[in-house]
Amino acid sequence: MIVVTGGAGFIGSNIVRGLNQRGYTDILVVDDLTEGDKFLNLVNGNIADYMHKDDFRQRVARQQLGNIEAIFHQGACSDTTERDGHYMLDNNYRVTLELFRFCQDAKVPFMYASSAAVYGAGPVYAESPEYESPLNVYGYSKYLFDQVLRRHLSSLKAPVVGLRYFNVYGPNEQHKGRMASVAFHNMNQFQAEGHVRLFGGWDGYADGGQLRDFVHVDDVVNVNLHFLDHPESSGIFNCGSGRAQPFNDVASAVVNTLRESKGEQALSLPDLVDRGLIRYIAFPDDLKGRYQSHTQADLTQLRAAGYAQPFRDVQQGVGHYVKYLLEQGRL
Repeated sequence: MIVVTGGAGFIGSNIVRGLNQRGYTDILVVDDLTEGDKFLNLVNGNIADYMHKDDFRQRVARQQLGNIEAIFHQGACSDTTERDGHYMLDNNYRVTLELFRFCQDAKVPFMYASSAAVYGAGPVYAESPEYESPLNVYGYSKYLFDQVLRRHLSSLKAPVVGLRYFNVYGPNEQHKGRMASVAFHNMNQFQAEGHVRLFGGWDGYADGGQLRDFVHVDDVVNVNLHFLDHPESSGIFNCGSGRAQPFNDVASAVVNTLRESKGEQALSLPDLVDRGLIRYIAFPDDLKGRYQSHTQADLTQLRAAGYAQPFRDVQQGVGHYVKYLLEQGRL
């Protein structure tokens, strides 16, 4: 059996789908469906069982899980604005530590979700301690376990891989509310208001010009499955596209794909701005000094680990995502 924690969530449910595409159906999904709408992410998935995260944690503590082939640990509090450090460290750090110890004792491969938030404001995004300085307790909760893995790398009994996700977008994120991707919010805003709003210039960047590494969830799934296939690899790896693109690119891809779906021609960024289809608002004072204006995954370590597949750029990935939501009737 393969375990996917956070399996009803955004990335977890897509990993379930990726496993299904390979013929895996003996999957245990671990999650918390107190807010039941996340069940929608599992409707098209083929799984063997579901378990509440607290029940799962107790079974891990008692070593009562039976024969496990691998664990994809995606369950976490992903709200970067959450300031309850006790909750964040228990939910994100302590649970990961408990699963790590279980997997080492049982000799089970363990793939877990880290985050680009460990790098803070950058500007270098390479998997090395001198570049790591989280800006919030969420980033710290991920950073803390990454340090545990580093201390044990030379003595592992089973493979362990931490993937530092950058700005992931794609299907099954609708339940995330304000923590959903820029692309998702741009789509819904355009449908509701007829325009997209982006932050104006700040920190040396032009209007809508702040740069992020946006990565499609299908690429994230492919990276996870690569490490399932390559148990000889352990360590911490960036999981991004390796390219930085401005928020303007995301908004343009959203608006133009929606326009084309109505038989309207694509427009250049200046034309989109001139027509009021993309608008800019003043950069919020409360985000100044706490905002990543530029992220770009250094993929050197990932490529060295044998992952050779290309990553979608924003134009490809966001365009595909918009078309998917249109086909599903969700826009």
